[in-house]
Amino acid sequence: MITLHIRKNGDDVWFGVACNKKSVFATAFAPNRELVLRSLLESIPFNVPFQYSKEGTFFAVRVIATLRDIYHGKNMNGKFSLYMESLSNYMQKVLKAVTQIPVGYATSYGAVAKAVGGSPRAVGRTMALNPFPLLIPCHRIIASDFSLGGYGGGLQLKLRILSREIRGYSVEREMPINGRKLKIFPVELVIEKASKKSVKF
Repeated sequence: MITLHIRKNGDDVWFGVACNKKSVFATAFAPNRELVLRSLLESIPFNVPFQYSKEGTFFAVRVIATLRDIYHGKNMNGKFSLYMESLSNYMQKVLKAVTQIPVGYATSYGAVAKAVGGSPRAVGRTMALNPFPLLIPCHRIIASDFSLGGYGGGLQLKLRILSREIRGYSVEREMPINGRKLKIFPVELVIEKASKKSVKF
């Protein structure tokens, strides 16, 4: 049984999770409860029964607290088991690669495609369908020219989240992914590009 839990943790943002006792099936965040609920229902497998819990289990409350921490630019403490069995093999490869991008860094759709296969467009589609926003940091995937690309919550929100993740890094890195390398770079480069285009955050 999947349990849906939605909570507003003192912000103007609602956070939600669909989970059982040990695995996360979907996460969501939005300005209101209805959008979060809709997103969760669209992301969970259609053939699995679910219920809504106002209080939430200990596990669900811990996931919500983690979502809020990530939203505010904090490092993610611990890992959660993410249920991906209903996703295509390609989506799983992309999501597992993106989850390894550390706080303070970003990469491009094209760089992810080089690391896992496929095209930048295919990576972009996967990011748009990411059932685990924030836990899998699709906000850290941008265009090859350091512009923001797309984001379901809007580009200003994407930029705000990235701006909270600045860690003072200045050097590009390469991460091993499936025997290939994924190039990542400091989020400062994204913020600098956005400031030149007068993108507000």
